[in-house]
Amino acid sequence: MSDFYDTLGYDARATINSGYYSSFKLMPSLHLSLKKAILKCNKNSIISEVKFASPAFGVIRENKDLIAIVQAMERGGAVAISVLTEPCHFNGSINTLVSVRGAVNLPLLMKDIILSPIQIAAAVNIGADAVLLIKTLYDRGYGEVDLDNMIEIAHAKGLEVLLEVHTGKEFKAAKKTKADIIGINNRNLADLKINLNNTKKILQTNSFDNLVIVSESGICTVADLLFLNHIGVSAFLIGSSIMLTENIEKKVREFVNA
Repeated sequence: MSDFYDTLGYDARATINSGYYSSFKLMPSLHLSLKKAILKCNKNSIISEVKFASPAFGVIRENKDLIAIVQAMERGGAVAISVLTEPCHFNGSINTLVSVRGAVNLPLLMKDIILSPIQIAAAVNIGADAVLLIKTLYDRGYGEVDLDNMIEIAHAKGLEVLLEVHTGKEFKAAKKTKADIIGINNRNLADLKINLNNTKKILQTNSFDNLVIVSESGICTVADLLFLNHIGVSAFLIGSSIMLTENIEKKVREFVNA
């Protein structure tokens, strides 16, 4: 039985085949390390996400003054910025990442449904420093190459990899890869439901020494962040709650200093 993971995989293949990832303005990378930025941060490591829409929320922010938004995130103390480039379900654009690259001096994560080396090449060319790979989609065979090869391709291009998992089984397998960072998604993309206890359950039943762990989705309040911080999370990827607020700089700073 198919679910939203399959929808994402199917639509991503169509987007790749459309030539979407071949149309962009070249923007050289600053070659910044997301992993190092997280590890050297002496406060809460916040990866602040540029996300104007999502399947779960619909339109998140009408005001699309992109440069003002990302510069507010940087002033607020974010260690990095995640940029949605997936066009079908998240209203993202690869040209958005190009614009962000020219506006801030932070590591940039290209967040997309990345299944092809073509997308890795595009990430490099538009100035990304890291890419998101979703393990479930590779387990289901949507990748043009297998997961280990895709990680190697990304590394060969100078990109870091944030490997997203949702289950304990996926986490165990992810630890055996050469991914730079492991992200635990609190949202089950099969049905879009969120449970912050997902990160807790996985980390309490698996060793994760020397791993950089990012918790993703559902972090709406300082209390949510502190809950995750207490169980050993290294960094927090926060999108909707930041993009929904009027004062983005203030909201990011609240999370950073919590």
